[in-house]
Amino acid sequence: MAREPRETKQSEYKESLLRINRVSKTVKGGRRISFSVLAAVGNEKGKVGIGLGKANGVPDAIKKAVANAKKNLVTVSLKGGTLPHDQIGKYNSTSVLLKPASKGTGVIAGSAAREILELVGVHDVLTKIRGSKNKDNVARATIEGLKQLRSVEEVARLRGKSVDEILG
Repeated sequence: MAREPRETKQSEYKESLLRINRVSKTVKGGRRISFSVLAAVGNEKGKVGIGLGKANGVPDAIKKAVANAKKNLVTVSLKGGTLPHDQIGKYNSTSVLLKPASKGTGVIAGSAAREILELVGVHDVLTKIRGSKNKDNVARATIEGLKQLRSVEEVARLRGKSVDEILG
């Protein structure tokens, strides 16, 4: 009796490796080498997450980082292909300014901020990174900024008003 091949489920999330770092620890017998990986996952529809994985081999570290990123997903409010309003995300000594841009501008961002914004589904945005340019801190600051975004509908619901009253 022949076995049918199992269908591999294609994940709805896209993965991006932000940083692969080789780290060593000196022990009595010499040096122990391991790898640290920072990865981001997103569905390009408003969900994104970052995760850190550490292991003795790169493939294992990547698997751990991606699994950790999927556990730490956040939902982001978007307005079309851009952001609903300006926002500053802060993490440690890094500040990332996120500004909505008009259609056709593109993603103007550097370092890990570009990868995260593309994974969340933003097509037009301006960013400025201030302070430390460390990829880990930039990624976390970008996520903090995206978490704080609110749509007009959310603000109206929280204040107990209509959308017209908020915009008017």
